[in-house]
Amino acid sequence: MSGHSKWATIKHKKGAADAKRGQMFTKLIKEISIAARMGGGDPDSNARLRTAMLKARGANMPKDNIDRAIKKGTGELGAAIYEELVYEAYAPGGIAILIEVLTDNKNRAAAEVRNLLTRAGGSLATSNAVLRLFNRKGVISLDGEKCDEDKVMELALEAGADDIVNEDGEIVVYTTPESFETVLEAINAANLQTDGAEVSMIPETYVDVDKDAGGKISKLIDKLEENDDVQNVYHNANLPEEDEE
Repeated sequence: MSGHSKWATIKHKKGAADAKRGQMFTKLIKEISIAARMGGGDPDSNARLRTAMLKARGANMPKDNIDRAIKKGTGELGAAIYEELVYEAYAPGGIAILIEVLTDNKNRAAAEVRNLLTRAGGSLATSNAVLRLFNRKGVISLDGEKCDEDKVMELALEAGADDIVNEDGEIVVYTTPESFETVLEAINAANLQTDGAEVSMIPETYVDVDKDAGGKISKLIDKLEENDDVQNVYHNANLPEEDEE
């Protein structure tokens, strides 16, 4: 089956960077809180909250942390007022970048994102210039050494998945945002352990870059992800292997 072969590598790199900086839980808490603020604290009637909670559980976040994040969002523990922003930008070499922000100070976030882009030789893009190059998809990854690919494929397709690909030993399941939860629940019900599961922005195509540009792009992505206001960074660069690790 056809696939987006760089998703697993990019997400593994991002996940490792977040864990190293101790920021993963902070970002997940903000995501849960804003979902609860916008749609209420009951996951049965709030699909966005259900998805955020599934992602948090996949990252082994303790239940108490999840509960507190929901209560912050609903105002039971003091209101957590975050604004959602999406910046469309270009990295060196014209690589497209989407920067999703959750912030309590949009002026600060805007200034910091612009500064990071400028210092790296990037720039902001016009509205929809970058967004149109990506599609929102559910993405679920599993270790190919621990899971039987044929079993995953049969299970996922039956549950409504769009595509399943093997990316260097990692089995990656792609879904529509609407079927993400159903497919993930089917995988969990089969006692298959996932390496990651989220609704993500996937580029339609990837752009090859050389080692020099790849190094600059990687540094820019790292700096953006280190920023407390930045929730997610997506790009369409096919980075050289030494820059992916």
